[in-house]
Amino acid sequence: MDKIRRLRLAKDAMDRDWADPGLDLDAVAACAGYSRYHFLRAFKDVYGETPGQYLTHRRIERAEEMLRSANLTVTEICTLVGFSSLGTFSARFKARTGLTPSEYRARHVGRGAALIPGCYAMLWAGGFRTATSEKRTRPGPAYGDEGASVPPHSTADRRAEP
Repeated sequence: MDKIRRLRLAKDAMDRDWADPGLDLDAVAACAGYSRYHFLRAFKDVYGETPGQYLTHRRIERAEEMLRSANLTVTEICTLVGFSSLGTFSARFKARTGLTPSEYRARHVGRGAALIPGCYAMLWAGGFRTATSEKRTRPGPAYGDEGASVPPHSTADRRAEP
């Protein structure tokens, strides 16, 4: 596979998984089949910026969109776009746009449709992390069936599971 195509696969992975805070240089370099340092040099030669700069730009673009369209706090948006530090997010946002996230929102809100309620935006972005959001191994009772009898094998199976 040629160099550009392999780098494009890694760039596509960053475009797809931009919100994952665990996305790191090693994982992206593996998509291209390069070591981390060779990938870093090759990516910068082809695209003119490092993979970290590219990923930060994508995250800031998504944050701009959410600030304009969703009724979420800056902290919630920071987390949803993949930053783990509000300070880093705010500093990088200001360096890229010239405005703090709050200033950006104040300047751009009200130019279009009404803001999307935060609960819908969080649900769409996968921001709700609860114990019930984990994948179940067995189907539970349907709504309203709480009083229904549970099959005898299911309670024993649940106790036997590690």
